[in-house]
Amino acid sequence: MEYDEELDVCGAICPVPATKTIQKLGKMKPGQVLKVISDYKPATEATPRYVKKTKHKFLGLEEDEDNDGWAMFFEVVK
Repeated sequence: MEYDEELDVCGAICPVPATKTIQKLGKMKPGQVLKVISDYKPATEATPRYVKKTKHKFLGLEEDEDNDGWAMFFEVVK
């Protein structure tokens, strides 16, 4: 999936990935896509759940088997 910016939250546990994701989305322009990389499986469920409480949109999740992690994609909505 194409994206405009990337946020690496590897090594962080909840709620840090969600908090950093929401902060980063708040600094981006409407329509831009943020890729969030995490190596913490619970963050792949918690982060979209927290972002859902905002106006921003969860676009999907991809597993990155090469790096034992996941990539979450969010679109900025203002």
